Amino acid sequence: MTTTARSARLLVLSTVVLAVVGGVTLLGVPPIQRPPAPATASARATTDPPPAAVPPASQPAAPTPPSPASAPSTASTPSALEPELPPHGEGPAGDQAIQHSLDAAWPADLPAGDEQELLTAGRALLRADATGVGRAKWPQMFPASAQAVAPAFATARFRIQAAIARRDGSPDNAVVHLVWAGMDRGGTFTDLRISDWHFVRTTSKKGTTTWIPQPRT
Repeated sequence: MTTTARSARLLVLSTVVLAVVGGVTLLGVPPIQRPPAPATASARATTDPPPAAVPPASQPAAPTPPSPASAPSTASTPSALEPELPPHGEGPAGDQAIQHSLDAAWPADLPAGDEQELLTAGRALLRADATGVGRAKWPQMFPASAQAVAPAFATARFRIQAAIARRDGSPDNAVVHLVWAGMDRGGTFTDLRISDWHFVRTTSKKGTTTWIPQPRT
């Protein structure tokens, strides 16, 4: 082998060795750590809280509802269906209000003919009982012993303020409710007195019906 050929062969071997050594050296070096990429705008949008909604300038904000304390109270408003009674001593001017109060509190439930008959009898019985006028018309209600007793109220100041006749549990029973005023034998005048007279309807053999007053107990 000539000197030139030997030199060329050594040069090739040196190049191969250097290449192998360089590759081994590169394999032993750890990779370079690159800094993390900055967060994108879409990632920030998923982590940041959304901003408060601001109404457009052209749209006014909704009014705040009033607090419960500012709402008007209706508990103290009197009902129109409950008329007030007139004060004591109002006189005949207050009788209409008393009658209206009775009618509103106890609606009518009797035929008009029966109601009128009962009211007429109830008024007469009350006047006879309080003043003694007309007791002879009701002997079963005011026997002779009762007629001998002096009346408790004077006829001059006696006044029936209001009266209604209504059923009393069944169609054949009724009660006349009366509110009245009068002066007793001691000279004391009192109004808004209350008396009730009870009646039972009977039918005769001829088919005639009559309301019979019941003795007071």
